[in-house]
Amino acid sequence: MAKQPRGLRNNNPLNIRKGDKWQGLAPVQSDHDFCIFVSMEWGLRAAFVILFNYLKKKVDTPEKIIKRWAPPSENKTESYIGFVCTRGTLDRNARILKTDKQKLCRLVWAMAQYECGSIVSFGLIENAYSLALR
Repeated sequence: MAKQPRGLRNNNPLNIRKGDKWQGLAPVQSDHDFCIFVSMEWGLRAAFVILFNYLKKKVDTPEKIIKRWAPPSENKTESYIGFVCTRGTLDRNARILKTDKQKLCRLVWAMAQYECGSIVSFGLIENAYSLALR
Protein backbone atom coordinates (compact mmCIF):
# COMPACT_ATOMS: atom_id res chain seq x y z
CA MET A 1 0.00 0.00 0.00
CA ALA A 2 1.40 3.40 -0.99
CA LYS A 3 2.20 5.86 1.76
CA GLN A 4 0.06 8.99 1.76
CA PRO A 5 1.91 12.25 0.90
CA ARG A 6 3.29 14.11 3.91
CA GLY A 7 1.02 17.13 3.38
CA LEU A 8 -2.07 14.92 3.49
CA ARG A 9 -0.84 12.92 6.50
CA ASN A 10 -0.28 16.22 8.33
CA ASN A 11 -3.60 17.79 7.19
CA ASN A 12 -1.29 20.45 5.75
CA PRO A 13 -1.63 20.20 1.96
CA LEU A 14 0.45 23.30 1.25
CA ASN A 15 3.24 22.07 3.55
CA ILE A 16 3.40 25.01 5.94
CA ARG A 17 6.60 24.92 7.94
CA LYS A 18 6.63 25.11 11.72
CA GLY A 19 7.12 28.49 13.31
CA ASP A 20 3.74 30.08 14.04
CA LYS A 21 1.12 29.12 16.61
CA TRP A 22 -1.68 28.41 14.16
CA GLN A 23 -5.27 27.79 15.17
CA GLY A 24 -6.12 24.15 14.67
CA LEU A 25 -2.66 22.71 15.30
CA ALA A 26 -2.71 19.11 16.48
CA PRO A 27 -1.61 18.70 20.11
CA VAL A 28 1.27 16.43 19.05
CA GLN A 29 3.65 17.87 16.46
CA SER A 30 5.68 14.80 15.50
CA ASP A 31 6.87 16.13 12.12
CA HIS A 32 10.24 17.83 12.55
CA ASP A 33 9.72 20.45 9.82
CA PHE A 34 6.05 20.89 8.98
CA CYS A 35 2.91 21.73 10.98
CA ILE A 36 0.37 19.04 11.72
CA PHE A 37 -3.24 20.23 11.88
CA VAL A 38 -6.26 18.55 13.49
CA SER A 39 -8.09 18.55 10.15
CA MET A 40 -7.48 19.44 6.52
CA GLU A 41 -9.74 22.47 6.88
CA TRP A 42 -7.45 24.00 9.53
CA GLY A 43 -4.36 23.40 7.42
CA LEU A 44 -6.02 25.06 4.45
CA ARG A 45 -7.22 27.92 6.65
CA ALA A 46 -3.62 28.61 7.68
CA ALA A 47 -2.61 28.69 4.00
CA PHE A 48 -5.28 31.29 3.27
CA VAL A 49 -4.15 33.42 6.22
CA ILE A 50 -0.62 33.37 4.82
CA LEU A 51 -1.91 34.27 1.36
CA PHE A 52 -4.00 37.14 2.76
CA ASN A 53 -0.81 38.51 4.35
CA TYR A 54 1.02 38.19 1.02
CA LEU A 55 -1.74 40.15 -0.72
CA LYS A 56 -1.39 42.99 1.82
CA LYS A 57 2.29 43.20 0.87
CA LYS A 58 1.53 43.36 -2.88
CA VAL A 59 2.59 39.76 -3.42
CA ASP A 60 -0.61 39.53 -5.40
CA THR A 61 -0.20 37.51 -8.60
CA PRO A 62 0.18 33.75 -8.94
CA GLU A 63 3.78 34.25 -10.07
CA LYS A 64 4.70 36.50 -7.12
CA ILE A 65 2.85 34.28 -4.64
CA ILE A 66 4.52 31.06 -5.76
CA LYS A 67 7.96 32.66 -5.96
CA ARG A 68 7.50 33.69 -2.33
CA TRP A 69 5.89 30.38 -1.26
CA ALA A 70 8.38 28.14 -3.04
CA PRO A 71 11.57 30.14 -3.75
CA PRO A 72 13.83 29.03 -6.60
CA SER A 73 16.65 28.35 -4.14
CA GLU A 74 14.62 25.39 -2.79
CA ASN A 75 12.16 24.49 -5.56
CA LYS A 76 11.47 24.18 -9.27
CA THR A 77 9.51 27.41 -9.05
CA GLU A 78 8.87 27.91 -12.78
CA SER A 79 7.39 24.41 -13.03
CA TYR A 80 5.30 25.13 -9.95
CA ILE A 81 3.97 28.39 -11.45
CA GLY A 82 3.17 26.73 -14.77
CA PHE A 83 1.37 23.82 -13.12
CA VAL A 84 -0.71 26.01 -10.81
CA CYS A 85 -1.68 28.49 -13.52
CA THR A 86 -2.67 25.73 -15.94
CA ARG A 87 -4.60 23.67 -13.36
CA GLY A 88 -6.19 26.67 -11.70
CA THR A 89 -6.89 28.47 -15.00
CA LEU A 90 -5.05 31.52 -13.70
CA ASP A 91 -2.99 34.15 -15.50
CA ARG A 92 0.43 34.15 -13.86
CA ASN A 93 0.56 37.97 -13.85
CA ALA A 94 -3.07 38.79 -13.04
CA ARG A 95 -3.58 40.55 -9.73
CA ILE A 96 -5.63 38.69 -7.12
CA LEU A 97 -7.58 40.44 -4.35
CA LYS A 98 -8.56 39.01 -0.97
CA THR A 99 -12.18 39.19 -2.13
CA ASP A 100 -11.45 37.08 -5.25
CA LYS A 101 -12.72 33.92 -3.57
CA GLN A 102 -12.84 31.76 -6.71
CA LYS A 103 -9.35 32.76 -7.89
CA LEU A 104 -7.84 32.22 -4.44
CA CYS A 105 -9.61 28.89 -4.05
CA ARG A 106 -8.42 27.73 -7.49
CA LEU A 107 -4.89 28.85 -6.58
CA VAL A 108 -4.90 26.90 -3.31
CA TRP A 109 -6.55 23.88 -4.97
CA ALA A 110 -3.82 23.75 -7.62
CA MET A 111 -1.01 24.44 -5.12
CA ALA A 112 -2.23 21.58 -2.93
CA GLN A 113 -2.27 19.30 -5.96
CA TYR A 114 1.29 20.32 -6.87
CA GLU A 115 2.53 19.94 -3.28
CA CYS A 116 0.84 16.59 -2.58
CA GLY A 117 0.22 15.07 -6.00
CA SER A 118 -3.39 14.57 -5.00
CA ILE A 119 -6.62 16.51 -5.37
CA VAL A 120 -8.14 18.15 -2.30
CA SER A 121 -11.90 18.70 -2.32
CA PHE A 122 -12.77 22.12 -3.74
CA GLY A 123 -15.67 22.39 -1.28
CA LEU A 124 -13.26 21.91 1.62
CA ILE A 125 -11.04 24.65 0.19
CA GLU A 126 -14.01 27.03 -0.07
CA ASN A 127 -14.93 26.28 3.56
CA ALA A 128 -11.36 27.00 4.67
CA TYR A 129 -11.41 30.32 2.79
CA SER A 130 -14.54 31.33 4.72
CA LEU A 131 -12.98 30.17 7.97
CA ALA A 132 -9.88 32.31 7.30
CA LEU A 133 -12.03 35.42 6.87
CA ARG A 134 -13.40 35.15 10.43
